[in-house]
Amino acid sequence: MEKRMYRRFLILCLLYFFVNFSFSQKVNTVVLDAGHGGHDTGALGKNSREKDIALSIVLKLRDYINDNMEGVKVILTRDDDTFVELYRRAHIANENKADLFISIHCNSTRSSSVYGVETFVMGLHKSDANLAVAKAENAAILLEDDYVEKYDGFDPNSPEGTIFFSMMQNAFLDKSLGFASNVQHELADNLNKFNRGVKQAGFLVLYKTAMPSVLIETGFICNANDEKFLLSAKGQDQTAEAIFKALRNYKNQVEKKAPFTAGFDTLIRRTIIGEPDISTNVMHPEAPKTDTENKASDKVSYRVQFATYPELVPTTSEKFKGIKNVKVYFHSGSYKYTSGDCSDFESALILRKSIIGKGYKDAFVVAFKGEDRITNEEAKRLTDKK
Repeated sequence: MEKRMYRRFLILCLLYFFVNFSFSQKVNTVVLDAGHGGHDTGALGKNSREKDIALSIVLKLRDYINDNMEGVKVILTRDDDTFVELYRRAHIANENKADLFISIHCNSTRSSSVYGVETFVMGLHKSDANLAVAKAENAAILLEDDYVEKYDGFDPNSPEGTIFFSMMQNAFLDKSLGFASNVQHELADNLNKFNRGVKQAGFLVLYKTAMPSVLIETGFICNANDEKFLLSAKGQDQTAEAIFKALRNYKNQVEKKAPFTAGFDTLIRRTIIGEPDISTNVMHPEAPKTDTENKASDKVSYRVQFATYPELVPTTSEKFKGIKNVKVYFHSGSYKYTSGDCSDFESALILRKSIIGKGYKDAFVVAFKGEDRITNEEAKRLTDKK
């Protein structure tokens, strides 16, 4: 079995090497894949099923492309509620010589407080959370006949198995990352969804595709706010439009050989070099709030801002050694780091003096209402009312 897999590995590597060097610098054919389907419902929300939302978004995305991108051929892996094996989805893309493969999904976890959008490309797992998502999506192969033979004995519950398959996408990783960063920009920045970042994970639906490929998790249907948005016709249409815009930008970048979106180099460093995934530590003022967060949204607090960086730095970095309760928020184009969570201005001044003593001479006090940055004057006015 090991020898057979090794031979197959060498053959596939040669094939992918050849495809990489003959790869067309055009985006003429796009395959849209609506996750799950038929007896495979995917994730379940309180009032929704992943397979239904994914299909609706794909159909809307198809229409956006057909209406606005002349000369681009769109192929669907499914256009109704049918079950399509994971290997077949990739085969559809390969046999049609697609230039891009886009798989649409909804996320879910045990916690109802988790929300936001994230886009995956094929690769090694970078965290237990990424692995959990990949396992959940890959488990669909257990519903297929003869899945052991079809997937070379792959066990969807084995993290080791994905290491082998992750190598298959290396030839297309840069373009996959480029499109993925466009998707996150459109969904998070322009649609004001919480940005959970671009990540790598071993999705079976991606590993056998011979072209740039991404899997988009459009939101968490276990979260009431995300589910409500994704269940609505407006939410589905806005999501499809955002992905369409990302595709249009990607096509222009590839065909004009233009650079990918700002921050792409940072994205590559985090994904390939292995910088920690800290997207969930970033406070975005426009992110949708859970019920618990809404209750605390009126809380006024003072923090000491001591550092500003153009790119994200892990809050656990050695840079911040000795500073407690480090938080980061995005403001005016930069990532800004604070310490403390004081209920009054005087306590924050005492903390500021301590932070200055640690070498941050420009530290100053900033105020927040919930997780929204406000002026110190407004904070004093709000606290005086109480």
